[in-house]
Amino acid sequence: MIEVHNLTKRYGQVEAVKDVSFSVGKGQVLGFLGPNGAGKTTIMKILTGFHFPTEGEALVDGIPVQEDPVEVKRRIGYLPESVPLYTDLTAGEYLAFAAGARLLRGGEKAKAIKAGIEACGLEAVRGRKIETLSKGYKQRLGLAQAILHDPPILILDEPTSGLDPNQIIEIRSLIKDLGKRKTVILSTHILQEVEAVCSQVLILNEGRIAAQGRPEDIAGTMKGGDTWELILKGADVSGIEARLARLGPLSLESSGSGDSGTVRVSFFLPAGSAAGSAAGGEEIFDWAVAEGFKILGMNRRKLSLEDIFVKLTGEERHGRQSAGDEETGGPPAGGEGGAL
Repeated sequence: MIEVHNLTKRYGQVEAVKDVSFSVGKGQVLGFLGPNGAGKTTIMKILTGFHFPTEGEALVDGIPVQEDPVEVKRRIGYLPESVPLYTDLTAGEYLAFAAGARLLRGGEKAKAIKAGIEACGLEAVRGRKIETLSKGYKQRLGLAQAILHDPPILILDEPTSGLDPNQIIEIRSLIKDLGKRKTVILSTHILQEVEAVCSQVLILNEGRIAAQGRPEDIAGTMKGGDTWELILKGADVSGIEARLARLGPLSLESSGSGDSGTVRVSFFLPAGSAAGSAAGGEEIFDWAVAEGFKILGMNRRKLSLEDIFVKLTGEERHGRQSAGDEETGGPPAGGEGGAL
């Protein structure tokens, strides 16, 4: 539904988006994840036809954004970060205005408004002035206007920004439901948002793609294997490292004896080994049984999305700072705290 090839956007000397490529299929929810200023909103504005790329190409449902932005807008429902609402109107009046702007008329218009109100849970506030609504209801109203014309694609920029926990849960549930029928791109810098609603993630940092794919796939690629933690009990827990080696090549991270003949072991198995694969738990279980251990605890420790985000964005920033130090010959004489 959406294809982006080598997208670059410059504002004067500032390069906000740098050679970005990705695609999103029907029925997928893609999360744009990144710190403020990473380029998320710029890409969304290009996809919705508000901005054109400096270089590269963006296609929405096969239509190049630069060639026919009006047709692109017909196929997209857009919720910007700051929802544009006319606060002197009631919720119903606002949706009627938005439907008219979408060229919906007569019975089609009434049906669209009714569907939007039902989908977003707005029946209770339909006749109330927008200025009296909570931020949660305002977000719902913004989402309702985005789906009035039943677009196949939704682009949502920070849809839960500023909401309380209950409102966040409600909006996320609504987005997940819409994602079953539509293609959704969701921009956020909240890690829990992506984990809660997105099937794919694209991590942006300073205009570039740092990683993309399913969070678990990104974690596996970055880590190159799995860390396992075991609590074992047996008559003989000596020589545990040598006995673990029968699983394959590994790196023992820690080992310590507990009470009543137990031992706690943490070790890393690379992805190439049988026990380092997704089904490695069975291999480790069979190994423990063969060695005569009782398994009191067994845990496969993965990188969390927070670990991935911090590692990717932190390493890139550190790399650029190091390169800058080399280019300028390092820090000034005297170092930190040195006299001038």
